[in-house]
Amino acid sequence: MAQNILIVVQARMASSRLPGKVMLPLLGKSLLTRMVERLQMIRHEAAIVIATSVNAEDNIIEQEAAAINIPCYRGSVNNLLERHYMSAVKHNADIVLKIPSDCPLIDPQIIDEVLDFFFQHPGKYDYVSNLHPATWPDGNDVEIMTMACLEKNWRLAERPLELEHTTPYIWENPDQFNIGNVSWGKGLDYSMSHRFTIDYREDYEFINRVYEELYLQNPGFSCDDIINLITEKPEIYELNAVYAGVNWYRHHLNELNTISADQTKKAANK
Repeated sequence: MAQNILIVVQARMASSRLPGKVMLPLLGKSLLTRMVERLQMIRHEAAIVIATSVNAEDNIIEQEAAAINIPCYRGSVNNLLERHYMSAVKHNADIVLKIPSDCPLIDPQIIDEVLDFFFQHPGKYDYVSNLHPATWPDGNDVEIMTMACLEKNWRLAERPLELEHTTPYIWENPDQFNIGNVSWGKGLDYSMSHRFTIDYREDYEFINRVYEELYLQNPGFSCDDIINLITEKPEIYELNAVYAGVNWYRHHLNELNTISADQTKKAANK
């Protein structure tokens, strides 16, 4: 029986470090649009919804979604878990993927690999990701959950970090959920050394340069293509290397039982 797969892309204009980052230009289109292009390249059949807030400043997100013919759900400003759940309910999802909008370099093949793992073990897992532990370069975040898992998460999660970051209640409670993880087949771990996500101006400079170097030759360039590029041109790697390993965990180490200090670092003072 076919299952409805829904990719939820959380996006907003507010950002303390890089306001409006999802609408920054990449070769003439917005970062958000470029990311959706990559999501549409996956082999599995999936619907996409952009989940943003009801704030007026996010009207532009809804307008951009309409321009690229992608549905948009607008909900709570701070409760992203609710945004994901209500988006899934509205679109009759059976399987929900959480992929944040700060991953415009995400490799479609990695998404397919995590989905393949999930479907190769029918009924075994409530939640599968490539983040616990992470091995691929930061910015290839894939989290998959059944609708039942997401609903249980939505009913039981209460802490602010669980509502803001959507899935911590799941992976912090392995006694309540069957959890799987997919590691990079190369046996490497670049999660703390390579940064393909966007949160700072330097990240945008990195991502923009990658697009300039790779997109015109191959719009579906892969994670390996990026690694080869920055190996050949280390000056590109250096654009945002100072922030490699910086992620949201650093603010919540005293609240997270399954995350250790070696999985994050503080941002450099610049």
